[in-house]
Amino acid sequence: MKCKICRQKAVAELPQHRMALCQPCYLDWFPSYAKKTIKKFAMLEPDERILVAISGGKDSSALWRVLVDLGYEADAMIIDLGIGDQEGLGLEGEAYSSTSTEFAREQAQLLGRDLWVIDLREQIGRSVPELRRGQRPVCSACGLVKRYFMNRAAFEAGYDCVATGHNLDDEVGALFGNVLTWDTHYLSRQGPVSPLRGERLIKKIKPFCYFTERETAMFSLLAGIPYMREECPNAVGATTITYKELINRLESQAPGTKRRFYDGFLRERDLFRKQEEDVVLQHCLSCGMPSPLETCGFCRLVGDVSVTRFGALGESREESNA
Repeated sequence: MKCKICRQKAVAELPQHRMALCQPCYLDWFPSYAKKTIKKFAMLEPDERILVAISGGKDSSALWRVLVDLGYEADAMIIDLGIGDQEGLGLEGEAYSSTSTEFAREQAQLLGRDLWVIDLREQIGRSVPELRRGQRPVCSACGLVKRYFMNRAAFEAGYDCVATGHNLDDEVGALFGNVLTWDTHYLSRQGPVSPLRGERLIKKIKPFCYFTERETAMFSLLAGIPYMREECPNAVGATTITYKELINRLESQAPGTKRRFYDGFLRERDLFRKQEEDVVLQHCLSCGMPSPLETCGFCRLVGDVSVTRFGALGESREESNA
């Protein structure tokens, strides 16, 4: 198998693109393709300040590297969620979250960019596992917490947008689940760009929305990017993983299925957008962040915990010494 560009021995096969690439060509192609995706969806202006939501994993770590290499002013934030695992990963106590944070710190030093570290227990006195309510999975609380602090940190620190490392597998898995239940609320919100709504709901972008998980992992490995390889222990048995497995079976038989499914949705998503546009946002009476209700979902989740208002996250910033 030879590289499509230089005809040297290929190390990466890309079925959805009908080509194979050697290591140097792959490392050139990947950021170039991300740049085209950013342009296609008009995600960024050259002078916008970006806050990358990093988890320490391969996707967000690769995204931070690519955005910096493309010349964008991109810092990152990570939330220490207090997640530990005593059963499956060989990590003790709260090592999963703390180890993820260490990978993020290592990357910040390599890139010479700033990292915001938000410790959930310092903010609300609880970890994500302690926020579980009834029979609802921990992941539902985790997602709400991350969305809240991503937006809040970007707003308070004056960033123009939040960038997340969602890949094509993530997007298609979520889309598949939302279509199965015809959840028009979530379908109306899904897409590569979630625009700024008011002064406190920051724009969110997904520059890796066209890369498969395998393609992103390959870039991280070939580029020597440090990242956390263990999966979150709470993700075991998640329905989204089942959806991804089903779609991967289709993709193996018909390469490009994921991309066609996602692009088809993007062409027709205006059918769902009206519902989202009709939602009137106000400011949460407790924390001041945007919410369709008097009290936002985050403050309802944490209940009687006193949520500090604006300006409380600034002390979490870690400036790079590079």
